[in-house]
Amino acid sequence: MAQVLKELKPAQNGAEAMESLRWHSPEGFSLDPYFTAEELTGTTSVKTVQAAQKQLPGWLNAPERLVTGDKSDNEGLRNALAQGADALVLSMPAHINWTTENLTRLLNGIKLSDIPVFVRLPAEQTAHFIQDLKSVAPYQLKGGLLTAISESTATITRQTLDSPQFRTICASGHAFHNAGATATQELAFTLASLTDTYDQLTDAGLALEQLIPKTVVSMSIGTSFFLEIAKLRALRVLLNRLIAAYSPSIRQSTFFIHGQTSTFYDAAATPNTNLLRATTEAMAAVIGGCDALTVHPYDAVLGTSADSDLSTRMARNISLLLRDECYLDKVADPAAGSYYIEILTDKLVESAWTLFLTVEEKGGYAKAISAGFIQTELDKAYQEKVEAVQAGKVLVGVTKFRFNEPGSASYKPPIAPETALPYRRLAQPFE
Repeated sequence: MAQVLKELKPAQNGAEAMESLRWHSPEGFSLDPYFTAEELTGTTSVKTVQAAQKQLPGWLNAPERLVTGDKSDNEGLRNALAQGADALVLSMPAHINWTTENLTRLLNGIKLSDIPVFVRLPAEQTAHFIQDLKSVAPYQLKGGLLTAISESTATITRQTLDSPQFRTICASGHAFHNAGATATQELAFTLASLTDTYDQLTDAGLALEQLIPKTVVSMSIGTSFFLEIAKLRALRVLLNRLIAAYSPSIRQSTFFIHGQTSTFYDAAATPNTNLLRATTEAMAAVIGGCDALTVHPYDAVLGTSADSDLSTRMARNISLLLRDECYLDKVADPAAGSYYIEILTDKLVESAWTLFLTVEEKGGYAKAISAGFIQTELDKAYQEKVEAVQAGKVLVGVTKFRFNEPGSASYKPPIAPETALPYRRLAQPFE
């Protein structure tokens, strides 16, 4: 504190100096500029938090490709695998009529028992797709579905129980993130939607022990570096807390977490600056403990990345740089022991759990959506983000360091989110 006062040279006391350095987060809590071990007293047990984290280092480099149905799809997928991808994310639009024949052509030379393949497609098409997939690849599959629950989810979960590493249940935070959510809201609403899903599937006769290994939780990673690290760490604690509430006999759960770089923070003006965002977001994702990572190309916001070998290669190589040059695959939970991140993780756990319980008190996720509660909360959070930019918060490449004026952004998710929530981008009102 003596050094703080010396550096600031304030005509104020120590308390006022400290207040000037505090970060008042969008989550509704404040954080000091530094922490010591003493501040950990009274938080969630550090051992509990660390025990919930992934115990083995490393992640899957999982680039995403919009499948067009052309013969070039297979060549593009095999090229990605040859140049550093460990897994694939396929976005399969509704207008393509998938058959055994064209699915065989798409996956030619890609063995799904070795290469995890995650698929985004409309929920109503999942049953037919799984039937064809099991015909094309009649062995243990890896990967899963990054799609909303449907009437067929219970059936396809049973059909793929012989493939424990093929996940048929997806809890996604992307819709909340892209509507402008805070990290607390992303965690709470994702947890609430997963609770509704588990309620439906257990009612359909599936046991919780069957559901957990068949679940993938897919989250967008924003630009607030330490907050996003803590968000993924908090997510694992919250998932364990949820499972314990369902079944106290299940002490520890290992969920598969897929992270992807945010499109909410991307800029259409000076799109090269999106490389900075993507690198920060990717680092936060892997330090936070994601199991698979999708990095969007810097020009995805313009809708041109499908035509750009350069931008897709650069996106894929971010994971390789973090692994081969930063050695972030050498240590599990590298943020463990950081007083700042441990306390931030604890604050996110408690604030998200409180909001989750509020949603449950309103009858659960579906009823909270129907009543407009979740939309109202997200609208408030989004407006606060917009007002922060209007008040001077810098958007690199948009409100500052802006060098060129390309055409307007045309990016939209390849598979439209099956939700009533708006799809937004923070920079858009300022471009």
